[in-house]
Amino acid sequence: MNRIIDWASIPAFETEQEEAEWWGVHQLDARLMNAALHRPDVRESTTITLRFDPRMLARIKRLARSRYLNYQSMIKQWLSERLEHEMHHGNGGR
Repeated sequence: MNRIIDWASIPAFETEQEEAEWWGVHQLDARLMNAALHRPDVRESTTITLRFDPRMLARIKRLARSRYLNYQSMIKQWLSERLEHEMHHGNGGR
């Protein structure tokens, strides 16, 4: 099995069949896969306090549970997505 140690070694494939045959004899090196994982630096995290209407918070928690998420993580995800949107489309890019 040929081990791939950098992303540039992966060619562009014309068909899925060609790609399947290529991956049949190649595999990614574990170090390359580990380097690709997103690992937020929790040391740079700051704790804040937000006040929510209890009914709104209950709805957020219900929604998070239905998605098998922690409600705080879901809120952070929403804020991150909105921040990116604002930076690209709103006034935040100035």
